[in-house]
Amino acid sequence: MQGSPSTTGERLLRLPDVELRTGLKKSAIYAGMKQGTFPPGVKLGQRATAWSETSIAVWIEAKISAAVRSRT
Repeated sequence: MQGSPSTTGERLLRLPDVELRTGLKKSAIYAGMKQGTFPPGVKLGQRATAWSETSIAVWIEAKISAAVRSRT
């Protein structure tokens, strides 16, 4: 199956993992999603949301790059 996790290596991260990786709490994550400044989640079910590991990594890199640029 093309694009499946086994061929792309893509993983979905649940909220606790996203919080650990970003340093943000649930309220900040959802506020960022609403403002369009944080990657949208993927609905897995009625009460389950996950985020693409890649989208979180890209968001983190963008934050680091912006911080470095602002120092120069």
